[in-house]
Amino acid sequence: MTALPNRSIAPAPSLLAAALLASLATTDIAHAAPAGQAVTLDAVNVTAADATEAARRALDRVHGAGNVVDMTQVGQGRIAGTADVLAYQPGISAQSAGNEGVKVSIRGSGLNRAPGAHASGLSVSLDGLPLTGPGGTPYELLEPLWLSRVEVLRGANGFERGALALGGAINYITRSGRDTPGLELHYEAGARGYQKRGISLGGVQDAVDYFIAYTDTEYDGYQQHAAGKGKGAVANIGWQLTPDLETRFFLRYRETDHETPGRLTRAQIRNAPRAANPANVAIDARRPQPGSTWFGNTTTYTIDEDSSLQAGLVYHKYPMDLNESLYRQQLDYANLNGTLDYRRRHALFGHDSVTTIGLRVTHDLDANVRETLRFASNGYAAGTHTRDFEHYGTDSVLHIGNDLALSDTLRLQTGMALIHTRRDVQVTWPATAEKLSERQWDYAPRLGFTWQQTPQTQWFGNLSRSVEPAHPWSMIWGSNKYFAAGNGASTGRQCAPVELDNQTATTLELGARGDSVLGRWELTGYYARLNHELLTVEVQPVPNLFIAESNASSTVHRGIEAGLDSALWQGVGGRLSLRQAYTFSDFRYRDDARFGSNRLPGLPRHYYQAELRYDHPAGFYAGLNTEYASKMFVDYANSMAADSYVIFGTRIGYDAPGGRWQAWAELRNLTDRHYAATVTPGYDDAGRDVARSTPGDGRGVYAGVRWRFD
Repeated sequence: MTALPNRSIAPAPSLLAAALLASLATTDIAHAAPAGQAVTLDAVNVTAADATEAARRALDRVHGAGNVVDMTQVGQGRIAGTADVLAYQPGISAQSAGNEGVKVSIRGSGLNRAPGAHASGLSVSLDGLPLTGPGGTPYELLEPLWLSRVEVLRGANGFERGALALGGAINYITRSGRDTPGLELHYEAGARGYQKRGISLGGVQDAVDYFIAYTDTEYDGYQQHAAGKGKGAVANIGWQLTPDLETRFFLRYRETDHETPGRLTRAQIRNAPRAANPANVAIDARRPQPGSTWFGNTTTYTIDEDSSLQAGLVYHKYPMDLNESLYRQQLDYANLNGTLDYRRRHALFGHDSVTTIGLRVTHDLDANVRETLRFASNGYAAGTHTRDFEHYGTDSVLHIGNDLALSDTLRLQTGMALIHTRRDVQVTWPATAEKLSERQWDYAPRLGFTWQQTPQTQWFGNLSRSVEPAHPWSMIWGSNKYFAAGNGASTGRQCAPVELDNQTATTLELGARGDSVLGRWELTGYYARLNHELLTVEVQPVPNLFIAESNASSTVHRGIEAGLDSALWQGVGGRLSLRQAYTFSDFRYRDDARFGSNRLPGLPRHYYQAELRYDHPAGFYAGLNTEYASKMFVDYANSMAADSYVIFGTRIGYDAPGGRWQAWAELRNLTDRHYAATVTPGYDDAGRDVARSTPGDGRGVYAGVRWRFD
């Protein structure tokens, strides 16, 4: 494999300089954990603030980079969706295409997946139970008002959760009766018809705690033909059966429906970003999801003071009714996913040690598609049956790891995972003999360390292998095998699946984190060499939409992730703070026969977010924020790029003492900057301005209020 040309990397000098200075500074603030503690993000059922702080301390024991998102802080402004939840987080790109189909990428995972599609490159969990299945990650159950916190383990650091995808693991933690007692009412509204309403009730009764909530959302959208709505409910019930045995049940149900306005050209983004793509309007493109149900349980048994066993099982049913092209595709999806985790603290070679063994299985129960014509075509009436096909998968991961304390300051982690994947894909009507039935074994070793240089500074690193199998649906949706003439309304539709190899990567990660006079900081660098990277390309636009996925030639992903939270001033009159997050991303081919060392399209090279904030002891707060993204290419030939942008926003609010009520208002995109939030790449646009981009929101005012009653 040929190395990339030597190129300079020049990320945000002021931020990185501050982070490097922080590594040399010493203070009395220390978040270092005792050497004998385990490497995990443990769930703690106390107050929300205590649980979040415990998760942050646990993150300091991970042999790599991660994030803990405090939903209390996120909730002090608009929380329309996942993009709001994951803002100001180093190493994470989360951009909305104007609806809930947010495109989330970490270290280039799924970097050019179209927004709204089932996401790839990340292992997403709800309360430790898998949401991501063989077909990727649906998004309709990720309602922010239901969350207590979010834990992110970037890259290979999700190993102990069986998360072996390039981007790592995201775990969304549901609120419980222990951290959200009483009755709570929530309402927020703003520009372009946006409204969100919520009601929740939580409490503790002897050995049982409970949390139930209902929310509904509606919006007209920034673009024309972009209206949407959603509603759903959640329940979280825990029961401490004995001092050593706890079980917890989770239920989520939600339905969504939104219009799809389509992508725009760069000229339209600059001059008419609120327009819809005419082809999408002509066919009334929309994405109804009639109702997703997610029901799970985790049961934890504490065997003794040194060992525990946890089992989890979840049933997930999520039908879809896609009306985004000339064809209506009705999908009947259902998964049965399970986890089993054992951990034991013991001595190894005379040193403190923690060994973990885990099994994670995600299995498709249903993955069937019925396709019909939405409009009369070629002499066939609307509703004519064109195809039936199925795409089943099972992903099983068995992992064993050990965390060894070589000294009071140095810890070593070793691990190995075995992966078995199954893919069964075929067109069942009109019946064909071509069927894909594939079974593959793969492996993922891991070696990592943490070194507590001082009480305030910790270094970490790891060398890991990641494995990501292709989604079963991509093997038929992007196939280049078609029904020949004479097959009626099926003529020209894909008739058989194509094989896709597992995407694998070897990643080296080095970094440091700590506290200093400048604040809490982190700085991470990584270099990943990928084989068979799964990349998507738009072959045909709407109305005959065709986005294909295939294995690329060798690629490389490298980057820098930096964060700094600083207290600039603090006194009896309040506190002035600055939080910053910067991500440098360099993703490119390695000597591709067609594209050489071109950059991969889909994400900006530089991405920076910051917020300057004042907090008064009485509960008043005000902030000014900014977001910068450099240009990003929209095709693999690098012949055209979306513009770079800088946007600003501000917010003010008040938290009443004791948390009884809260009110806030914010203004987003103060200068009404026109910019592209996401792109879905083409192959080679030869410098033509093709409709590849979705616009970010324009200027808008939002306000919200929350009441809490015991």
